[in-house]
Amino acid sequence: MTKILFSLSLYGFQIWPALHRRHTSAFDPSPLQDFCVAIDDPKHAVFVNGKFCKDPKLAVADDFFFSGLNKPGNTNNRVGSNVTTVNVDQIPGLNTLGISLVRIDYAPYGENPPHTHPRGTEILVVVQGTLYVGFVTSNPENRLITKILYPGDVFVFPIGLIHFQYNLGNTPAVAFAGLSSQNAGVITIANAVFGSNPPINPDVLTKAFQLDKNVVTHLQSLF
Repeated sequence: MTKILFSLSLYGFQIWPALHRRHTSAFDPSPLQDFCVAIDDPKHAVFVNGKFCKDPKLAVADDFFFSGLNKPGNTNNRVGSNVTTVNVDQIPGLNTLGISLVRIDYAPYGENPPHTHPRGTEILVVVQGTLYVGFVTSNPENRLITKILYPGDVFVFPIGLIHFQYNLGNTPAVAFAGLSSQNAGVITIANAVFGSNPPINPDVLTKAFQLDKNVVTHLQSLF
């Protein structure tokens, strides 16, 4: 019995670090210094988390600054929304800090269509208008969780889950959202499925969505 317990203990010590590494590898790494301002020039720089970092002694205020989120985005498009992103590409000082920000503008009855952020949880606050928002839980439940939001309301979209926002009003709406990654990424479902390059074989999508093949090819032509 003692040998069995000892063996299980050793197994636990071996498997836990592996599980821990697997869990944490999906998120931005913890910074090991005050900041690591991203630069494109690798000369005299260190490569950290996908970006080269300048000497911290050379950092200036503009490395941590962005101006322009007061300006409405152009919503004159098919879905009637525009996302202005402020991530590590706009603020180099965000590198390794694990956060970013977006402004979302919605035309009357416009939407931010179903999408997912593979590397970040999103927390959204409405500042203008009325939004119908929601996300879908993972298989096999696929449960839809929705809420109608008004100015000042806050809603969270968990990392990796498909979610959306829809403007219920006949006037423009505005929201701001923070994301738990310096570059959370975005996969818009319709664009990815029907607008991939090269296109997915229509037979695959016909079977997956249980649609007529002509409908699938028409949808692919739209994207």
